[in-house]
Amino acid sequence: MDLVNLVFGTYGSWSHLVVRLALGIIFFAHGAQKVLGWFGGPGLKGTVGYMKQALGVPAPLAVLASLTEFLGGISMVVGLLVRPSAIGLIVVMLVAIAKVHGKNGLFINFANTPGKGHGYELNLALAAMALSILIGGAGAFSIDRLIAPWGRP
Repeated sequence: MDLVNLVFGTYGSWSHLVVRLALGIIFFAHGAQKVLGWFGGPGLKGTVGYMKQALGVPAPLAVLASLTEFLGGISMVVGLLVRPSAIGLIVVMLVAIAKVHGKNGLFINFANTPGKGHGYELNLALAAMALSILIGGAGAFSIDRLIAPWGRP
């Protein structure tokens, strides 16, 4: 397999389109909170400060994680370079599990129990969605498919 197919190749899968768009919208929104301060987020300065102080994440890695969510979300929505973006999003979710959510178990804290954060179920689902895109590509209606289509549409 050549490099172009490895990076851009995809079947015209409708299911990957659905997964890619949902993943893209979620990560764009969360990334926009972290980078731009949109949707009630803290912006890049606030995000870096929180990650550095509360989680011990060095500032350059906090910026990288924030930009990975933001740009990875855009990448998923437009369907360009989704495989490299998927790798970044998977890494961000695994770090979120290791640094924040893993200690709280699997489930989201719907009861808002004081002193207990949310579990890692959402992170796991998002990582699985990104893995699906990494394996199968961007799917239908993607720029990647225009560059390197596999099979029939």
